[in-house]
Amino acid sequence: MTGKILIVDDDELIRKSLCEVLKMAGYDVIAAESGIDALDILKVQRCDVVVSDLKMPGLDGIGLLKRIKEQIDDTAVIIATSYGTIETAVEAMKFGASDYILKPIIDEEIKIVIREILSKRQIKRENEYLRRELTNKRDYFDRMKGHDPKMQRIYSLIESVANTKATVLINGESGTGKGLVAQAICRADMVRNGKPFVEVSCGALPATLLESELFGHVKGAFTSAVRDRIGRFELADGGTIFLDEIDTLSPLLQVKLLRVIQDMEFERVGDTKTVKVDVRIIAATNQNLEELIQKGLFREDLYYRLNVIKINMPPLRERKGDIPLLCNHFLAAFNKKFGKNIEHIHEDFLKTVMFYNWPGNVRELENVMERAIVLCKETVLNVNDLSETVLDYQTRNEGDVSGQQGQVLSLKESLKDPERRVIEEVLNMTGWNRKEAAKILDINRTTLYNKMREYDLISK
Repeated sequence: MTGKILIVDDDELIRKSLCEVLKMAGYDVIAAESGIDALDILKVQRCDVVVSDLKMPGLDGIGLLKRIKEQIDDTAVIIATSYGTIETAVEAMKFGASDYILKPIIDEEIKIVIREILSKRQIKRENEYLRRELTNKRDYFDRMKGHDPKMQRIYSLIESVANTKATVLINGESGTGKGLVAQAICRADMVRNGKPFVEVSCGALPATLLESELFGHVKGAFTSAVRDRIGRFELADGGTIFLDEIDTLSPLLQVKLLRVIQDMEFERVGDTKTVKVDVRIIAATNQNLEELIQKGLFREDLYYRLNVIKINMPPLRERKGDIPLLCNHFLAAFNKKFGKNIEHIHEDFLKTVMFYNWPGNVRELENVMERAIVLCKETVLNVNDLSETVLDYQTRNEGDVSGQQGQVLSLKESLKDPERRVIEEVLNMTGWNRKEAAKILDINRTTLYNKMREYDLISK
């Protein structure tokens, strides 16, 4: 195990001897003959371990230890002393020393002490890193809910592309959560997280206003341009810009966007000065861009520039196993928002929403849940709290319901297939490590084992 070691001792012979021993052991070693010199070195060089003599003129070992812990708490300190009293050891440890060692220093002893300190520090750093990673995952997936394998693949893809500069194209029906994916990518990006995240709905503005909105303008560029305006690309400099409904861009704006992607530069409307930016571009559409290319409505070269990484959002009807999870998520959120105290959702309610086809996807489910919770007068969310649209759909398709008794009318049966797929997917992800899989699934290992046995996954 390598590391940088600073030896501090006013005895030149001891300094040189320790440096030689530790260099032979593979460490990067530097030396200082006083506590003051050591502090000067630590101002410009990071050291993993300081081995300091206790008795030195000027700033002694305890004084140096205190200064290091005040200024550079991450550096471990070993105190070396010829005065091997319990009181000296206790005092050194009390002020934050990692260990102490008695003089004359035995070569093997100092190597063992340093090796153990570095090993513990490495484990601590790895644990902190893993803790940060888990926290960050919770942070950047906090609004995205779903255990379906399709969603698990999207989570994995987000993690893979987040720390790259690759342009991302998100495709999916309205209401599937394309904006949430864009936000998750931004939050997972270690470089751009905390930097601007600028969202633009390209279909909400006419082409003439959209150009100014994206790239800005100078005073006098057009009749209503009474002052200079900074565009969204400049506002997003250093961060991320999310261009929703990218399919609505005019041919002129498609050309201008193509240049921005290629060169990261543009001109404000009415200006000749070139503006350079560093922006990550994420685009989204609910249209088939390849069909638009065939119709001459979208540039093929722009499509390939945008389509470096493609994320396809599944419609809710293709991941119905996530509906109970989403319903409970919205129940908790709207209970809090409206000060309600609805304790749970009735099974008939879940049967009905599981059968509905959800053309508006998760956004529609959210709206339906909000309405139901607002109108609910009990502590249980009942089927009567659902909107007429959802109830009428079931009435109109009664034949389909009766023909799918085992699949739809029994909630337990309807959830078996997606639950089995989720469990198997997570087990595959963890190399069939039940402990890790149980953590990801947020269940205990006994429950996981019983589920595996129920779904005949033990033999696999």
